[in-house]
Amino acid sequence: MDYAKIASDILENVGGKANVRNVTHCFTRLRFVLKDESKANKEVVEHIEGVISVVEAGGQFQVVCGAKVTKIYDELIKMVDTGEAPADDHQKFDANFVLQKISQIFTPIVPAIAAAGLIKGLLSAAAKLPMFEAFAATDTYTILNTASNIIFYYMPIFLAYTTAKALGCSQVIAMVIGGFLCHPTIDGIVQDVETSSKIFGLPVIKQAFTIGESTRVFSYTESVIPIILAVIVLYFLEKGLKKVIPEILQIILVPGISLIVMVPVALVVVGPVGIYVGFAVQWLYTALYSFSPLLGGIIVGGLWGVCVIFGAHRALLPIGLNDVAITGTNTLMCFAGSANFAQAGAALGVMLKSKDADTKQVAGAATISAFIVGVTEPAIYGCNLRLKTPMVCAVIAGALGGAVMGIGNAVNTGFANNGILTVMSYYGEGTSFSQFLAYLIGISVAFFGAAILTYIVGFAEEAIGEKVSAQPAAAAITETAAAPAVEVTEANADIKLASPVVGKAVSLKETSDEVFASEALGKGIAIIPEKGEVVAPADGTLTVLYPTLHALGFTLDNGAELLIHIGINTVELEGKGFTKFTEQGAKVKKGEKLVSFDIDAIKAAGYDPTVMVLISNTEDFAGVSGVPAAHASLDQDVILIKK
Repeated sequence: MDYAKIASDILENVGGKANVRNVTHCFTRLRFVLKDESKANKEVVEHIEGVISVVEAGGQFQVVCGAKVTKIYDELIKMVDTGEAPADDHQKFDANFVLQKISQIFTPIVPAIAAAGLIKGLLSAAAKLPMFEAFAATDTYTILNTASNIIFYYMPIFLAYTTAKALGCSQVIAMVIGGFLCHPTIDGIVQDVETSSKIFGLPVIKQAFTIGESTRVFSYTESVIPIILAVIVLYFLEKGLKKVIPEILQIILVPGISLIVMVPVALVVVGPVGIYVGFAVQWLYTALYSFSPLLGGIIVGGLWGVCVIFGAHRALLPIGLNDVAITGTNTLMCFAGSANFAQAGAALGVMLKSKDADTKQVAGAATISAFIVGVTEPAIYGCNLRLKTPMVCAVIAGALGGAVMGIGNAVNTGFANNGILTVMSYYGEGTSFSQFLAYLIGISVAFFGAAILTYIVGFAEEAIGEKVSAQPAAAAITETAAAPAVEVTEANADIKLASPVVGKAVSLKETSDEVFASEALGKGIAIIPEKGEVVAPADGTLTVLYPTLHALGFTLDNGAELLIHIGINTVELEGKGFTKFTEQGAKVKKGEKLVSFDIDAIKAAGYDPTVMVLISNTEDFAGVSGVPAAHASLDQDVILIKK
């Protein structure tokens, strides 16, 4: 195989080197960031020798090449000059760029917000129930309530960190600016609207706003937009300072000058601008909501799940957070709850209607995830979107549930995720029982409506598990595409491989990644891990250990070439949460510990920790079969191979 020719063909059909802003690779994919995606010829790239599939996601043009990706990348990088500057310095400023940055800023804080919502829900339940009435007056209640407010009160500090990380400027200096805005002394100065304050002779801007029948003095605590604007200015300031200050002095002068400049800028310019923008956004959202709560509920409740598919729901989070910061309540998450429960209901309908055991299993697990904790991705990608009609049913039911909430003026006094565990957070202090009842009826309509609609309308059973994007010719030109004709069983298997991870073994077709699910990279098994450790499933050589530790390649002594891929898109974690216990090139024995990974950290970062175990040279054998198991131990065989 001529890797230089493959690299050249790929480069030509993504628009040439002039169209490549940046290119990296993970264990199986070339990941292009293109200047103009319209110049890429996806259909041609899919048919190039050595290319298995093409995936367009997250602002990247991903070319799936399997185990040969490193060799192709090595040739490709010789032909591409992306420059020395970071990718963002030259990235096209468009809607996709903005969406990427918003996602990078707000996604990391979602788990903390969800945790705060759970605590608020439990405390709200305790305060409302007569049997726990005395608990609301205890120190324990006060302390836990304070803990649930931290993420909101110190929001500028957390957003300073995530914004700085997204833009590529000093995270610590950004956090200092965020902490400065939240400091009690500064908060007192800003809220004292009767007294004039100055810094370097410049006036510190203060303002009181009238919202409805109440007047609110603006404060930077709990605010969202001011710190983001401040960090954007910090990014350009640092960039300029590094150009003029000698490198030997940068460690002291760049952060020092940055703070001296940013303190007055934050109080006199960007902070007030951010507050005004925040109030303008809140006013606009309130105006639209007031125009027709019914219509607002229908739109958000119906389309939130569709936004999740494209990752666009992250762009709506600032609206909800800003609403909470200014008014203390928000309606956005109520309507989103209707969409979440609708996805859970549609998945339940799939489970009840399907006659296929694998489909029932996938849909059942997805229902539990969405219903209990409000995580809908397994439901959307695992069954509803793949089967098409359940997704339509979820959109309809979500819109109906949102309409009920709009009519009943349902609100949330915090910013909780939507699952049965956080239901009581929608009955917080200041929320009437009628508003809470509207929320309960709304999620019930969404959940049961979607389930019933899905069951009645039905779906094409064979659609699940199919590859999302067609690839008619690639099967003939890639190493792994030809499906073995021999059925492998315990009785006729020549090679049996034990599970490298403790957990639940499921078919690759049940995974949410279309490339792994299509088995284009090879046949094997997927393990939903219960313990974050990978061990060698057989004796062999660790031929590849990816720098981010999320993927390992083996040449086993029995002739099989094995790929173990920990999680989906976990290359983006850049090794965080992973620890290695061996080195690339090492001889390993069956059961030897190779890599550990933090399952909770992977989930908290928004990634699926499912471990894919593939035979990358599937075509060398007569047959390869995965063996599903409810609980696969390290001694249990999960892959059977017929020579």
